[in-house]
Amino acid sequence: MFYSIKAQFIEEKMKEFYQKLTDGTIENQKPDGNEILSSMKRAKIMSPGTIQWSEMCFCPTPLKHERQTVYDKFFSNMEILTIDGYKEFEGASFFEYLSKLE
Repeated sequence: MFYSIKAQFIEEKMKEFYQKLTDGTIENQKPDGNEILSSMKRAKIMSPGTIQWSEMCFCPTPLKHERQTVYDKFFSNMEILTIDGYKEFEGASFFEYLSKLE
């Protein structure tokens, strides 16, 4: 299934999140690490502190494992909607934003 996710990011944790995205910690997580990394590269800043992205997940509960292992540590107020496929959103690149925090 494909999902559209909108969430608020926890600003004070974004340096740690970017480090985990770029040092292989998240990418090497099974079974969903590659999808999380790809999703964050697709994510766009919709308004200050809020991002949106699309993601594929096969959990019976949408993003259950991803939330338990990654997302709930770095995001709040997640809104998850079912969509037909990957969707590109308009906005500034969240990944580029993260890369400038160092």
